[in-house]
Amino acid sequence: MKAFIQRQPHWAIAILAILLVTLYWSFWATDRYVSKATVVLESPQVTSTEVNFSSILTGGGSDKDLLLLREYLLSTDMLKVVDEKLGFRQHYSEHGDYFSTLGDENVPIEELHDYYLKRVSVEMDDYAGVLNVEVQAYTPEFAHRMTQLLLDEGEAHMNEMGRRLADEQVMFLEKQLGRLEARLDHTRDDLLKFQNKEGLISPTSTVESINQVVATLEGQLATLQAQRKALASYQSERSSDMKRVTSEIEAMREQILKQRDRLAQATGDSLNKVSSQYQSLELKAKFAQETYSGAIAALESTRLEAARKLKQVSILQSPMMPEYSTEPKRIYNITVFALITIFLAFIASMLILIIKEHRD
Repeated sequence: MKAFIQRQPHWAIAILAILLVTLYWSFWATDRYVSKATVVLESPQVTSTEVNFSSILTGGGSDKDLLLLREYLLSTDMLKVVDEKLGFRQHYSEHGDYFSTLGDENVPIEELHDYYLKRVSVEMDDYAGVLNVEVQAYTPEFAHRMTQLLLDEGEAHMNEMGRRLADEQVMFLEKQLGRLEARLDHTRDDLLKFQNKEGLISPTSTVESINQVVATLEGQLATLQAQRKALASYQSERSSDMKRVTSEIEAMREQILKQRDRLAQATGDSLNKVSSQYQSLELKAKFAQETYSGAIAALESTRLEAARKLKQVSILQSPMMPEYSTEPKRIYNITVFALITIFLAFIASMLILIIKEHRD
């Protein structure tokens, strides 16, 4: 044996290492219980038939939500919650062998988080669109409770993110709605005051009516002029019929001029100017009403979108209560270590032979 060790020290070291590792994994390594759960994120199917205002709230598809959930479950914030509610430091520092225990309960948060990542696994299945959560603990009860806590806190965190964003958008829209409502009331008051001041419900309609009157009068004037021309062919200017027609033509012309002056005279009280001011006020009031209606629809759509953004962690496989330990994988670890050690020892043997050949 002594001669073998002197001739093949690398093989002796490899066999000793395999023996020690086998003893460790077989008798010394502490059992760890694994609790598993498979979950998927779902949202209530709320749709709006009014206005599509989903662009107000950001957010991608289910894959993005699952990735966000995964990152939170593996974050230091989640670690702090687990430590506060379940005593993560205490459990993992009081249990486990020399190589697997947390050791000092007062380790810095950075080292604690590194240890946390060794005991918690959250993997996303891209094909199925689910999260597989695994927790290793030294008692089955703690593993089960920790897995359940991860799912509960993850769902609450995702809902809080969506609710906070939705509340901010709703508050913004409510402020805008109040401003638009005041603007609508102001434009309506201006329109009513203008109507009361001018004594007209709709100057535009009045202008149209006067145009119709002028057109009618001009038609009647043309008829009278035709009659006068016909009478002039066989009656004198002094005849009673000619005087009557002439008088009617003059009266008709005066009436037409009066209506035209009323419609478009150069003074500030002309109906065309009044109509222009009325149309401007009416357009402002209409625009304010349409904007206000759009804001109401947007607010309701945002509230529906906020409800749709709420996330529910649907459990496909509930956190199981382990009945026996599955970690560490003793035979697997021994086999892998032995194969790697033998491979390294073989390489060392080849290097030693090459060196000896070169020396000779």
